[in-house]
Amino acid sequence: MAVIDYSLYLVSDRSLLGGRDLVQEIIKAVKGGVSIVQLREKDASSREFYNLALVLKNELSNRNIPLIINDRLDIALAVDADGLHIGQDDLPFATARQLLGPGKIIGLSVSNREEAREGAGLGASYLGVGPLFATPTKPDAALPTGIALLAELKNELAVPLVAIGGINLDNVADIRGTGADGIAVVSALIGRDDIEMAAQRILAIWQKS
Repeated sequence: MAVIDYSLYLVSDRSLLGGRDLVQEIIKAVKGGVSIVQLREKDASSREFYNLALVLKNELSNRNIPLIINDRLDIALAVDADGLHIGQDDLPFATARQLLGPGKIIGLSVSNREEAREGAGLGASYLGVGPLFATPTKPDAALPTGIALLAELKNELAVPLVAIGGINLDNVADIRGTGADGIAVVSALIGRDDIEMAAQRILAIWQKS
């Protein structure tokens, strides 16, 4: 599998767009430096999710940006997405790997050391660690882990770690200081008036830190 750049990981949320076109906004974010995209649309119907994923896959493939599908293995398979992201209560990792095959990315959400160790042992492509901070985009999320856990896991585990949850311009540098491989961003990008500029600003801090 090719080396994946997790540095600026965009997670979608159409509810923050104020009616703007999701695909076009994601393309702008990619122009600003987003390196990987996760389509997470919990309120979309299966047909709507499929259609969005299909269009996005074509657009991102042309730009060599991996498309990750949140939770929906069927959609990931249907559009031949680059990978799948699952949580602790979703499809078991081993089953997802068996169905997707060895060449696909599978990310796993973890919120404590035990989950992280298990995920690394299962062979997750990367771990989404968090929520680091309180986040309005996922009200059912676990309690914030804080930044210390990320640093500890980076010292212990070889698997790439992507921080998620409440990430913004004010905490990017601190997260980078833990050695994390990337930051997953929702509201700090999606819904910004100029999403391309917002991506450039976040990435600039990440790269300087």
